[in-house]
Amino acid sequence: MSLMRPRVLAALLAGGAVLTAWGASPTLAQEKGGTLRLLARAAAGTIDPHINYTLQQWQIFYIAYDGLVTFRKAGDQTGFEVVADLAEALPTPENDGKTYRFKLRPGIKFSNGQDLTTDDVVASFQRIFKVSGPTAGTFYNGIVGADKCLAAPADCTLEGGVVADKAAGTVTINLSAPDGEFLQKLAVPHAYIVPAGTASSDQGTTPIPGTGAYAIQSYDPNAALKLARNPNFKEWSAEAQPEGMVDEISYDFGLTEEAAVTAIQNGDADWMFDAPPPDRLAEIGTQYAAQVSLHPLSAMWYAPMNTRLAPFDNAKARQAVNFAIDRNALVKLFGGANLAQPACQILPPGFPGYTPYCPYTAAPGTTWSAPDMEKAKALVAESGTAGQEVKIIAEDTVVSRAVGVYLQDVLTELGYKASVQPISQNLQFTYIQNTNNKVQISISQWFQDYPSPSNFLNVLFSCASFHPGSDASVNIAGFCDEAVEAKMKEAFAAGVSDAKAALPVWTEVDKMVTDAAPAAVLFTPKRVDFVSSRVQNFTFSPQFYAIFSKLAVQ
Repeated sequence: MSLMRPRVLAALLAGGAVLTAWGASPTLAQEKGGTLRLLARAAAGTIDPHINYTLQQWQIFYIAYDGLVTFRKAGDQTGFEVVADLAEALPTPENDGKTYRFKLRPGIKFSNGQDLTTDDVVASFQRIFKVSGPTAGTFYNGIVGADKCLAAPADCTLEGGVVADKAAGTVTINLSAPDGEFLQKLAVPHAYIVPAGTASSDQGTTPIPGTGAYAIQSYDPNAALKLARNPNFKEWSAEAQPEGMVDEISYDFGLTEEAAVTAIQNGDADWMFDAPPPDRLAEIGTQYAAQVSLHPLSAMWYAPMNTRLAPFDNAKARQAVNFAIDRNALVKLFGGANLAQPACQILPPGFPGYTPYCPYTAAPGTTWSAPDMEKAKALVAESGTAGQEVKIIAEDTVVSRAVGVYLQDVLTELGYKASVQPISQNLQFTYIQNTNNKVQISISQWFQDYPSPSNFLNVLFSCASFHPGSDASVNIAGFCDEAVEAKMKEAFAAGVSDAKAALPVWTEVDKMVTDAAPAAVLFTPKRVDFVSSRVQNFTFSPQFYAIFSKLAVQ
């Protein structure tokens, strides 16, 4: 991984070039110690790893917890590879791909001093269902006994599905059918291992002991999250969980994006989660070019529309929104063509299964060219929904608010009585998932959990991802279509023995979901990371993004 030369980066941020490679800060002589100071406009909800489903908290979970396996903590494309973590080695699937046997590493302790045992592993998998985790019905529903756990979460045992042999130090996971993505699903935070005695309820702001290099010390969503070195951590695998460089990490909340940029410029903070405001990009790209890097992402900004509430229970109304949106205008709001590109299908460019497809454009073709407001208004007329009230729920950030106001104008032009309501990042994601809040349309982002098309299509738009009345219903649109379900089942079956064989089927699923329009995909973003001058060894992983344990400070 190499640093882009300052003058090239300045041109990018000023709107003058196209990025084609990963960026990173130079690797200098590093010393351990000190405090890494992170900023975010707001917190991102619960710090319970079995529940939270946000990039912001996952970046913390990666260094505070471990699973049986994980993704390699590397700053290149090998960061997508699964490696052994709490397990001594990656298991060889047995029983025609339905059985995985894990041997636990000896001597690993939680941050509270408790020894890691097979009991913790069994209890953690049960807890995924007991807390009704957002991926219980999609990632882990193939485990034997999962059907009973989904029906009665409080009584979950996964009997026959997760079996411990204490004497041998092994845990065996049995699946009801082969799953070619199972190890990847085990590598995400929702399958991290916590102590067996952890309560079977959302722990909210109460830190749960973990086995990672750092331990969460305290969490106040209105102020800060604090981490310190885990006193019981000894590095067992540098590629799975490297020993951290800094002694403490302070993650402060409340500053605006403008103030965060200034704090980093002045050396009062080291990194910001939120994207720098578009009007500051040229400044930091020229005056602070050595402290900025750009990275393409497997991600999308999108506007899920509730398929179970008026007016978007009518497919023509949803398609009208897709036709009416000027995606170039939204790209400009995000910072320009070098930081984002228009999109109108679910899978992002370059992702497995991606084939260019865009039915919502003025000029027929495979890519978006321009809005078609005439077509959009005709669809609204056909739907009979004109004049209805529509409220847009956005995050209270510079870009999300701007996107919300833009969508308000579009909906108004289409004949709706539109309004926009910004909500704190700490609340917005869970709020828009819960059907009790009757959210009609919202603005959200999705970043891959692992590099498979199912992670966009199955997780966001399958029947199993919809949980009425839950804060963890990631199928925000409430979309459930029998034909799409059948085609996804076909894709999973095709990918059991060869993941590549499933890709053409997932391409079909992408087109089917895009045509049904449960969401308006807006654009695919690039990541801008701005760090202080004292940060060394900034490492960006395609899976984890910034790896905080690898960052050093002078």
